[in-house]
Amino acid sequence: MVMTFDIREMEVFRRVMELGSVTAAAAAMNISQPAVTRMLQKAEARLGFALFVRERRRLRPTPEAQIMFPGTLGAFTAIELVQRLAGELREGRAGILAVAAIPSLAASILPAAIRRFREKRPESAVTLQTFSAHEIIQRIASHQDDLGFIIGPVGHEALVVQDLQSTGLACVMPPGHPLAGRRSIGPEALADHPLICPSRNLVLSEQLARAFADRNIPFRIAVEVSHTHAACALVRAGVGIALMDGFGLMGARAEDLVSRPFRPTLLSTARLLTARLRPASRLAQDFIGALGETP
Repeated sequence: MVMTFDIREMEVFRRVMELGSVTAAAAAMNISQPAVTRMLQKAEARLGFALFVRERRRLRPTPEAQIMFPGTLGAFTAIELVQRLAGELREGRAGILAVAAIPSLAASILPAAIRRFREKRPESAVTLQTFSAHEIIQRIASHQDDLGFIIGPVGHEALVVQDLQSTGLACVMPPGHPLAGRRSIGPEALADHPLICPSRNLVLSEQLARAFADRNIPFRIAVEVSHTHAACALVRAGVGIALMDGFGLMGARAEDLVSRPFRPTLLSTARLLTARLRPASRLAQDFIGALGETP
């Protein structure tokens, strides 16, 4: 069995190497000289070789001790780093918060929340990655990320779901479009216009299809998109009218375009996901608090 230093013996060794004597090491560590001598002897017995030889009332490091000394300095640097990080985590002042979000929420409600969080926790970092809602559900359930943000149903027993805020559906078009003068727009008005819509597998598209079917109006998608930035670019190119929720519109920064509410009202709700069996860290709790603050 290989015997090595324990932490206390390593600290004694480091002090004697740095200060050059048992007396100085004992004073620095606030222990007795015999205690320092005993720990050095115990360390040498465990290691199987001498660390010091006595010359003229001083200890001279052996070649083996000279080789080991830089390694002990690195070890103590690592220990001090871990201790400092533990203290910062205990006080909520450091760490990395892993956030997964669908693109529309990553570009709409999260930037301001991240800014508020960083103002309060400047020593903490955030990783923000975008995925599909299905991927986010799996990532939070498997503890790959701390917080998840999606729109739509969840249906996973391993997750805790918190509804955040809701927005209605918007019709986005260029200025000067024939429908831009209306206060709201329904399926009847959209029947003869090319529609740019979210992916068919999303709940929003299913709601749109039902709204059109309820009025016996065909729901024809001209272009199906997965990102609202692409939808707005298609609107600017004159391809058609884009239908998107308010989060997507906010994230797309489409100030040059005109938006009108879709009627009947179709709501999209942003949801926060956390793992049921993983208690929220202090950082996660602070971030959730930042979500609820006013800008």
